Amino acid sequence: MFYVKNVPATERVLRVLMGVAALAAAVAYFGSTPIGWGVGAMGMMAAVTGLVGFCPACALVGRKLDKRA
Repeated sequence: MFYVKNVPATERVLRVLMGVAALAAAVAYFGSTPIGWGVGAMGMMAAVTGLVGFCPACALVGRKLDKRA
């Protein structure tokens, strides 16, 4: 693999749920406005990092997944 997972399982589930909720809010409340596109992009990134298990921002600050858990 080209990356090492750095997001624990419980946080991954929360990220996917938050990402889907943000995408739904972007479509339902903001529509095709710049704010809607921004909220949609943030929701998409949260969902993707949850599905993949790797967060580039967490990697930049040195976060590593505890292998004992």
